Amino acid sequence: MLAIVIPAHNEAAHIGACVAAARRAADHHQLLGEAARVIVVADSCSDDTAAIARALGAEVTCIEACNVGVARAHGAQRALALGARWLAFTDADTTVAADWLVRQLDCCADAVCGVIGVHDWSPHIGAVREHFGRTYTDADGHRHIHGANMGVSASAYVKAGGFAPLETSEDVALVEALIATGARIEWSASPRVVTSARTDFRAKKGFGATLLDVSRRYLPIGADAEDSAETAAIAA
Repeated sequence: MLAIVIPAHNEAAHIGACVAAARRAADHHQLLGEAARVIVVADSCSDDTAAIARALGAEVTCIEACNVGVARAHGAQRALALGARWLAFTDADTTVAADWLVRQLDCCADAVCGVIGVHDWSPHIGAVREHFGRTYTDADGHRHIHGANMGVSASAYVKAGGFAPLETSEDVALVEALIATGARIEWSASPRVVTSARTDFRAKKGFGATLLDVSRRYLPIGADAEDSAETAAIAA
């Protein structure tokens, strides 16, 4: 059995598209009928995240941690209890490609770190998109680590000790632990996801925060990156 784990904190605006895409990946014909479960961990949600996910066929578990590391670990433990041999992780503001799981498994590795694309750059000034295009490696052999696009075998995950209870960079910590155990990691551009460049991001040091930091580099002295992002969205 395979599992897709999605942590979510007040993601009612995004979780529907996320779960729908994950279920398409879970039902892909190239999985040859192997069962794949979509598990949403609703962490400290006060909106309709859980209800929307359940209505779309995801298994939902609710926790009160306000901690993405705890949420990912909780979902992983649920998947392991169900007998999953492969754990795939993405984020609630992300949509995975229909062949996402297939491409992860095709890598024949202990773990796979994939790349991301962005579907809407309007929250940011144009220089941010240009900077991303110049500096981001969207090719095999990259060294990006994204919780929105990673997978790991159950055995390698357990051997590495799983996700640490970190509020940020829990994905980086897991990869470092995997490397320390000698796990074979494939840095692949084949498993595709599209994520959000929103400014109301959840992870304090995640992708959204990184983009906001880039915005600040290109703004005039005294200008505010978040105000500029709002202006860009209105102009778009």
